[in-house]
Amino acid sequence: MNKSLGLIGLGKMGGGVALQLNQKGWEVYGYNRTSTTTKEYEVQGINGVYDYKEFILKLEAPRTIWVMLTAGEPTEEAILGKNGLINLLEKGDIVIDAANSFFKDSQRRSIALAEKGIKFVDAGVSGGPGGARNGACVMIGGNIDTVTYLDDLFKEVSLKDGYKYFGSAGAGHFVKMVHNGIEYGMMQAIGEGFEVMKQSSYDLNLEDVAHLYNKGSVIESRLVGWLEEGYMKYGQELTDISGSIKHSGEGLWTVQTAEEMQISVPIIKGSLDFRLKSQAKPSYTGRVVSVLRNMFGKHDVSNK
Repeated sequence: MNKSLGLIGLGKMGGGVALQLNQKGWEVYGYNRTSTTTKEYEVQGINGVYDYKEFILKLEAPRTIWVMLTAGEPTEEAILGKNGLINLLEKGDIVIDAANSFFKDSQRRSIALAEKGIKFVDAGVSGGPGGARNGACVMIGGNIDTVTYLDDLFKEVSLKDGYKYFGSAGAGHFVKMVHNGIEYGMMQAIGEGFEVMKQSSYDLNLEDVAHLYNKGSVIESRLVGWLEEGYMKYGQELTDISGSIKHSGEGLWTVQTAEEMQISVPIIKGSLDFRLKSQAKPSYTGRVVSVLRNMFGKHDVSNK
């Protein structure tokens, strides 16, 4: 493929992808709903676009547009809306949905775009803003020929061996959905364990515990490393961190999909239920999970 790309959504993730590719020699045309943000990225080498129609004029066919917006209505409008890409792009152009979209939405969007001759690829992106900027983990679904054509793009936006094709449209977002459900359970276990230690009769330094756990123990992980960094930044009490945990949908979709498949997922369901109940009953466990969300995803978890 030619090394030019349109990118919709210059937020924490999309902005990082744009800058990473620009640094690697790609010609990136970036659009953001807030024009001031677009202008900020222009200063950093991104070609600003202020209307979707500009993609048609500035990108060489076949065009590739990477959409990295909030899942749900924003992504739906960008792709299939009245003023969306479906009504602007030409036969042979490619749309990559890199949001945390529900896999059934990806299947539906693929069919709708195919009726216009527009190709669709779903890409579940993990690694947070740091991954978007420096190398992510990408889970891919769509037509194999289209994905093969995009191989250089996925190779450059990912860590070494950090991308994989999983099957037809929706497969990438399905694998990412389950990834996030597993993430819910892992974070919940860490939160509960550290609250047990916090409430024990021992005067434990939890920053030291997190540090040691990440030196060859069985639960050594990036999550435990991020918790250590969270303690270093916010202190052991996590006073400035909310004990109420937000959720973005993927855990719920994992539980619902598992129920449709008649598969029991008590750990993931329990972690989702905890997040929902935490809105009325904040706790130290909630603070630990929240600080993890802040450290890897830059989510706003302030208790103010």
